[in-house]
Amino acid sequence: MSFLTHLRQRIPLFALTAGAFGIGSTEFVIMGLLPEVAADLNVSIPSAGMLVTGYAMGVVVGAPVMAAALSKAPRKGSLLLLMAIFMLGNLLCAVAPSFGLMMAARVFTAFAHAAFFGMGAVVAADLVPRDQRAQAMALMFAGLTVANVLGVPGGTALGQALGWRYTFAVVAVIGLVALVGLAALLPKMAAVPGPGLAQEFGMLRDPRVLLGMALSGVSAASLFSVFTYVRPILANVTQVNDHDASLFLLIFGVGLTVGNLLGGRLADRRPLRMLVAVFFLLSLLLAGFTVASAYWWPCLVMLFVWGMVSFAAVPALQIRVMDAAHNAPNLASTLNQGGFNIGCAGGAWLGATALQSGVSYTHLPWVGAALALLAFSMTFLARAQDRKYAHRTASAREAAMFAH
Repeated sequence: MSFLTHLRQRIPLFALTAGAFGIGSTEFVIMGLLPEVAADLNVSIPSAGMLVTGYAMGVVVGAPVMAAALSKAPRKGSLLLLMAIFMLGNLLCAVAPSFGLMMAARVFTAFAHAAFFGMGAVVAADLVPRDQRAQAMALMFAGLTVANVLGVPGGTALGQALGWRYTFAVVAVIGLVALVGLAALLPKMAAVPGPGLAQEFGMLRDPRVLLGMALSGVSAASLFSVFTYVRPILANVTQVNDHDASLFLLIFGVGLTVGNLLGGRLADRRPLRMLVAVFFLLSLLLAGFTVASAYWWPCLVMLFVWGMVSFAAVPALQIRVMDAAHNAPNLASTLNQGGFNIGCAGGAWLGATALQSGVSYTHLPWVGAALALLAFSMTFLARAQDRKYAHRTASAREAAMFAH
């Protein structure tokens, strides 16, 4: 493949990356602006924190709703509509006069989240040769990881300097840039041909699809059971100040980005074998974090490696679900994003439950390590499923040959 051909394939992907950057920024930046939002809307900080939960629930509910609504729509038009919803939602957040309307705007915005990432992953995979699909998806998801490196700290600083409403207005502008990029760079793409909607949802009866989504959820739970509480871990165990904590989080975000892009390359070869290695490594890393978190430099290095290995799994998990539900890739990909967000919320809840039960911040990573070991054991079940499916497919092929 010539360099120009390679470049032409990649240029439309950057429009998807820009959209992912905006969505990632709006999802997480609220965490850094809770005091400002709470004061302006006359609610407590814990009440303002419900805006995070509301967004997550909007993602989970919006996943099947938007997947059903857009199942037969042209994919380029669907992505443009989703980005328009994202823009409008952030503009409504920027002008919301009350907490109730702010919550409604956040939930409305979240409806675009899973469908954009789900359909965007399918579109990205279709824009490149089959042996580069995971790399293409990783490039799109890089927008999400870069949002943690640049978008969230930048949006937090802007909101603290000028007011939190300016942050959401700027995120809406990012959505406009992505919308224009998608309109200009994406080729026209028809809806993915497939069975009716009822038959598409029937793919949820396939054990390989369900296990793939469960793996995505457990993977996210392993990450967020610890990452949700990384600031108090850094403050109470590593004993770093707020300035240094920002550096630690920046390094973690860089690790996410590197791991996502590296995982895309590896997942195009042996995705399941890679997942086996990733989850085993994660269990060791999180166990080691219980020791490393007490020391400045080891903790910094551990955060980078942990972030890198965690997000290396994302492209492989997405590819696995899409391949298992080959007749309904948009629906499966979108629902998988909903499953990932259920894992995020579930992991945060498990971490909170452990802390409330008396587990110290030092030992909290054992929760993430246990979940990583659970995911590791699930990969062997996935391998058995693959062997069973391959045997059944071969038998059906032989029966068809004899029938003719």
